[in-house]
Amino acid sequence: MNILHIDSAITGEASVSRKLTADIVAKLKAANPDTAVTYRDLNKGVPAIDTDWFTAVRTTPENPTPEQQAIVATSDAYLAEVQAADVLVIGLPIYNFTLTAQLKNWLDQIARAGKSFRYTAEGPEGLLKGKRAIIGYAAAGTPIGSEFDHASGYLRFMLGFLGITDVEFVAADRLAMDRDAGLARAQEALEKLAA
Repeated sequence: MNILHIDSAITGEASVSRKLTADIVAKLKAANPDTAVTYRDLNKGVPAIDTDWFTAVRTTPENPTPEQQAIVATSDAYLAEVQAADVLVIGLPIYNFTLTAQLKNWLDQIARAGKSFRYTAEGPEGLLKGKRAIIGYAAAGTPIGSEFDHASGYLRFMLGFLGITDVEFVAADRLAMDRDAGLARAQEALEKLAA
């Protein structure tokens, strides 16, 4: 089994989502000792897509410049990690009711027509099928699935759009109100998680 482990929290060692993803990966590895893990810390920076990205990646110039080649290589590397993974373990810390900018940038980098999805006569089709995603959701005050949660539904939708429909959440939410209870809910979800 190949795991792609993604973190994006800005809070370093204090991050609950980083602890959740580490615990999820540890549980999966304990049940599958031959598991290979690729780790990507998005907090180190993920380029936002812009006009240069669009020109390099989407219009595929006939004679790309070295800068355009580098832009394509970066986007290809993110996508190759996802394509090689059987399981994605993604940390989803909630800032201002939604996902981190870094995680959004990563999703933008991997959402590539003809590579991770395609348009058909019946509508879009995800090309990253057969993968599982386990999300470590952490929020100080945003209950998962609430009207204020603009992250979990969006991430589930985007993964589904790309063909990843087996999506589970391990949530430590409402930590600012009752940290112990939020962590206990996450631990309970982790224990129920099939490895």
